[in-house]
Parts: sequence; structure tokens; C-alpha cells
Amino acid sequence: MSDEEQKQLKLWHRSRAIFVRLACLLLAATCIGWTLENIERRMGKSGPAGFRRGLIQGALMPMSLPNLLIGRDVTIYSQNNSGIPYKLGYTMGVNGCGVIVFGLFFWRVSRWRRKRPLTTRPQDH
Repeated sequence: MSDEEQKQLKLWHRSRAIFVRLACLLLAATCIGWTLENIERRMGKSGPAGFRRGLIQGALMPMSLPNLLIGRDVTIYSQNNSGIPYKLGYTMGVNGCGVIVFGLFFWRVSRWRRKRPLTTRPQDH
């Protein structure tokens, strides 16, 4: 197998891995959106949402984006809530999710940088 064929095969495998990851992410987001919709339907009858429900809805809110992009109306914020406790829980959930997602992203980038040798470093003039 020539070098060119090996490069093409490696590129195909990398593209396939990215596609599989995106498909899994979209599938998970759809399942989470469906679950949130069913939970909202059931819990909407139980009274105002409190801190714990705000925390859960805030943490799962970023996963509703794919559902919103394809036109499904997913409830991401409970209209019938207890006020400040719900809003604090929601805010903590969104921020906690952001810390996890961006923390993992920047951790992975730093790992990539450590693995890759810096052979061409810009010279200071």
C-alpha cells in the first residue's frame, strides 16, 4: 500500500469516527429531548418547579439545541416555577454543564498539544 493510499485510508477512518460521534451525540440529544418533554408533561401537573428540577433542566438544556434546530419545540424552562430557588438551580445546572463540556474540551486540547512535538516554533525577532 502506497503512502498516498495510507493517507486516504487514515483520513477516511478519521472522517468516519467524527461522523459516528456526531450521530451518537444527535441520538443522545434526541433521547434527552424526548425524555425532558415527557418529564415536563408529567411534572407540570405536580405543582411549581423547585431548585432540584431547575438544576436538572439547566444541566440538560444544552442538549435541547439539536431538537430546536430540527423544529421540535422542547421545553427548556419551566413557566410554573417557585421563583428564586428554581432560577438558582437552573443557573447552576447550565453553568455546571458548561464547566464539564468546556473543561473536557480544553483538557483534550492540552493533551493534543503535549502529544504533538513542536518542531516549527516561531522565532522571536
